[in-house]
Amino acid sequence: MAGSISERRDQLSAERERVWVQLAELGVGRDSYDEGFADTGQVTAERGEVEALAGSLRDTLSDIDAALSKFDAGTYGQCEECGGPISEARLEAAPAARTCIECASKRR
Repeated sequence: MAGSISERRDQLSAERERVWVQLAELGVGRDSYDEGFADTGQVTAERGEVEALAGSLRDTLSDIDAALSKFDAGTYGQCEECGGPISEARLEAAPAARTCIECASKRR
C-alpha cells in the first residue's frame, strides 16, 4: 500500500500542476476578452463559460490541495464525514476523494 500512497501523492501533485496550467491558459485573473467585440451577447456567453470552467478547476484544485495536506497530516484515505476508510477502489478512481462511497451516496 505504501507504494500506491506514494504514487497517489505524485499523481495528485501532477494533477495540481495540470489544473494550474489550465487556469493560466484560461487567463483567469486577466481580462482576455476583446472589449471592442461587436456581439456583446457572445462575449458575455464566453465569459460565463470561462468563469464556470474556472470555478470547476478551482474546486478541483481545492480538493487536490486538501488531499495533499492529508498526506502530511497522516489522514489521507480517511472519510471527512464518518472518519472511516475510503476504499482503495474509490481512491484509485478519484485520488482526491474526501468521502467514502457510502457518505458520498448520502449527499446525492
